[in-house]
Amino acid sequence: MKRIGIEENLSDIRSALQQKGYELVEMKKQEDAASCDCCVISGQDRNVMGIMDAETKASVIDAHGKTADEVCQEVDARFS
Repeated sequence: MKRIGIEENLSDIRSALQQKGYELVEMKKQEDAASCDCCVISGQDRNVMGIMDAETKASVIDAHGKTADEVCQEVDARFS
């Protein structure tokens, strides 16, 4: 089963991914992303200063402006 890291404020996307059978990990700190196959972020605090410290080799999906279905399709595409 693929592990998906997800920010806590994305409850609608969390529900949709759970229905698809993904194992979800709430990302409360940077270390949580390290054990995930893919991460879904809200995009609200992303790289404002132009500096980004990547702590994971997992795919990162920015959910900003996307529906839960669109995010699920992106997650599915990463694993097919």
